[in-house]
Amino acid sequence: MHKLILAASVAALALIGPASAQAPIVIKFSHVVAPNTPKGLASEKFKELAEKYTGGKVKVEVYPNSQLYKDKEELEALQLGAVQMLAPSNAKFGPIGVKEFEVFDLPYILSDLKTLRKVTDGPLGAKLLKLLDAKGMTGLAYWDNGFKVMSANKKLITPADYKGLKFRIQSSKVIDAQMRALGVIPQVMAFSEVYQALQTGVVDGQENSWSNIYTQKMHEVQKHITVTNHGYIGYVVVVNKKFWDGIPADIKPQLDKAMQEATAYGNGQSQKENDDALAEIKKSGKSEIITLTPEQDAAMRKAMEPVYKDVAGRVGQTLIDEFLKETRGATN
Repeated sequence: MHKLILAASVAALALIGPASAQAPIVIKFSHVVAPNTPKGLASEKFKELAEKYTGGKVKVEVYPNSQLYKDKEELEALQLGAVQMLAPSNAKFGPIGVKEFEVFDLPYILSDLKTLRKVTDGPLGAKLLKLLDAKGMTGLAYWDNGFKVMSANKKLITPADYKGLKFRIQSSKVIDAQMRALGVIPQVMAFSEVYQALQTGVVDGQENSWSNIYTQKMHEVQKHITVTNHGYIGYVVVVNKKFWDGIPADIKPQLDKAMQEATAYGNGQSQKENDDALAEIKKSGKSEIITLTPEQDAAMRKAMEPVYKDVAGRVGQTLIDEFLKETRGATN
């Protein structure tokens, strides 16, 4: 906390930075994953384009791999002004009171990227971003990471195989409910700590996208990975609202353009990065890749169906219905 307050005090100057026509406007962009992940690549692309389009009037400093803040500290740092830009996962917004973003964590609610785009590029996605204003931040874009698979040191084929296992999860009540529906003991843990926790047996397994598993070398300490595609990991690019509102009108459109193009680039890279990561994991031979039969997949879906009702009071039944109408053409 002291580190955040000190950083926020120093960063207070950055909040009035846009008023200066001489010094460049500095945007500190902090994130918790590796540079060669979809989010890492997109953030570097934004840096490149923002500096190019503004002719050097804006300088973007990218800090990957939790160099500045761990998962739980990120949003507090942004709200205090210690950093100006983040790309937290949807699950991160629940703990700060914007529980609606946890709708993205519902199991099997998104079938593919085309369905996802209907949500994020449409009125529903815009409506969710607007909810962040009250928390002192502005939502700019949705970035993909990919669909999640399950890993453990035992084969995970039926719902019964999960019972009693300790799984690392993000801080999300919806993901917690999902795991408990399978009989899993969920353990909230920072992304940067997962590899060591798997290696030492603090947790038995985890869920993640292929690119996250590969770049963090989780496949080296997990014997089996099951292709469930049960959930989606995505990020919301957010900026400190006071900082963003203070950027001069002649610079803002250039930054908007840079973000739009970085988003298209990053989301285009996401599938490629996940496909490449899967190929490399297979090549390594360190994890057995398990593909479920249609019957086994159906059993997993049925086991997690109760989660929708369990979390309706938290996420909002109306929002869940809006999501289902958009993604499935029906309500729950």
